[in-house]
This record gives sequence, structure tokens and C-alpha cells, in this order.
Amino acid sequence: MKKIRTVALKLVASVSVVLVVLVSIALVFNVGSGKASVPAGETGNQFVSVDGKNMSYSIRGNGDQTIVLLPGFGTSAPILDFTPLVNELAPDYRVVTIEPFGYGYSDGTDKDRTTANIVEEIHTAVQSLGIDEYILMGHSITGLYALDYTAKYRDEVTAFVGIDSSVPGQPKMDTKFPIEALRVGRQLGLAELLSKVVGGEASDEYLDPAAKDELRLLTAKNNFSDTYLNEMDHLSSNFAEAIGRTFPADLPILLFAVQNSEVEGWTALHEGQAASVDHGELILLDGDHYLHHTRSKEIAENVNRFMGELN
Repeated sequence: MKKIRTVALKLVASVSVVLVVLVSIALVFNVGSGKASVPAGETGNQFVSVDGKNMSYSIRGNGDQTIVLLPGFGTSAPILDFTPLVNELAPDYRVVTIEPFGYGYSDGTDKDRTTANIVEEIHTAVQSLGIDEYILMGHSITGLYALDYTAKYRDEVTAFVGIDSSVPGQPKMDTKFPIEALRVGRQLGLAELLSKVVGGEASDEYLDPAAKDELRLLTAKNNFSDTYLNEMDHLSSNFAEAIGRTFPADLPILLFAVQNSEVEGWTALHEGQAASVDHGELILLDGDHYLHHTRSKEIAENVNRFMGELN
């Protein structure tokens, strides 16, 4: 969620100038506003029907335990984003990466991006895949949605693993974003340029050339789409509703967080979450918000150890 806070500050300060630049570029270069067409790539994704729409997922590994892996907010291509981590986890687990509506190859949706709706949709996908016991694991905003998810489906979730995951009460999450200004930029067909101006995808150095091309297409498809902007618009209310919420006390949780984070109170907030359950652990790692890009080996090793101790 550090990315979201940084984006907010940049947007509030400069969105008017940005829009003038974007409009000028569109007029000069005749940039179209058509939606990106994304052909099938090499992610190995499949689709499951949720609310009559297609939700994308991938399955790798054949381990006895299943991990359901969920992305951080605004991740254009979750299956690609999690590549380094899934490579480390797949030898020991069956890893199911789900791309919620508006992410990856999944359809968009007109349904409001409230925590309750997002959780219900993801759970429907999990049920449709016949998965009835699993470790819930996710990056960033998943930490917020997981509070609702594990409260509703505690009988299915064996543990929660958070990767620099969002926490109720983290600062500056009451920011209101200039949604309509971003929508105008999107309608001008400038999703990729908007991402570069206000902050978008993290480094793609871990991907091969074909996967980089795929990421570029999915970024154009998903960044600042109506579904994306609806979720962004609901961030403040979703965080507000989560204030005071904790994970079920009997749910084991393993949290990975950035050491010396620039977010005020980041370590203390995660320490509090780990202490709120009977079996909780916090591991601080050097790196940036995308720990699963650079510290995937340590994450996988500690997940193995943590689950082994539980078993």
C-alpha cells in the first residue's frame, strides 16, 4: 500500500498539469481510446465463471497443501507478478494464483469494489475449483480483504501469509483520489503513460522478453480501467470499515514486512497483528514493497518452516 500513498500525493499535487500534458499528447499523436486487445499469452491461465463473467487463474505444483495466492491493489498481471515466488513454492505446494475482476486476464465488472463483494467473488472462484482447504496468501491489499475472508471462511483457511500486507489503521488511507481525472486519461487511451506519470508497475526484470510484452499488454488493458478506478475509490471506505478488526485468534498467521519501511508505524502495526493470534509470526526483510520479486526464496523457506511447525 505504500505505492497507493505515493500515487495519492503525486496525483493531488499535479493531476491538472498531467491532464493537460496527456490531452496534448493525444492530440499531437492521435492516440486512440480503444480498449487493448490482449491475446492469450504464456501464463498458463484458465478461467472459471463467477457471476457470469470470466475470472482468470493458474495452477502450478502438485504438493499436498494448496496455497491460494492473491495480488496487491492494481497489479496488472498477478500471475506474471508472482512468477519468482511461485517458482519457489511450486516444488512443495499446489499454488493457485487468482486474478480478481479487473486484474490480469479476468473480465472487468460493474459491481462495486467493496471488501465484501471482492471476498465473495474470490471465494466463489475457489469453491468452483473444488478447493476446500488452503493457505490464504497475498500481497499488500490482500491483508485488508483477508480479515473479512478469514472471518467468513475460517473452516477452510488453514493459515494466512501476508507479503508486506495492508493493515487496518495504517496512515493516510483516507485519501480521496481524483477518479474522474484518471478516467479521462484512460479514455484518451493513455493507461501506460498514466502509469509512468503517477506510478504503476514495479520492475519487470524478473520476466523474460515474451512475458514482458505480455505484461505491457495487460497493463494497457487493466490500469485505470473502470474496475480499477472503482476499487481505488473504495479504498478509503474499505480501510475505514476494517478499523478494529483482527484475524480469528486460532488462525495461524505469518507476516513478511519491509524492514525500515517509510510508512509510519509499519513494523508496530504488523507486530500487533502477529500478537493478536495464538500462533503469529512477523519476519522483517530488507527490500521494497514487492518482496516477492526479490526475497521469494526466503519467503518460501519460511512458509515451509512455519507450516511444518504447525503440522
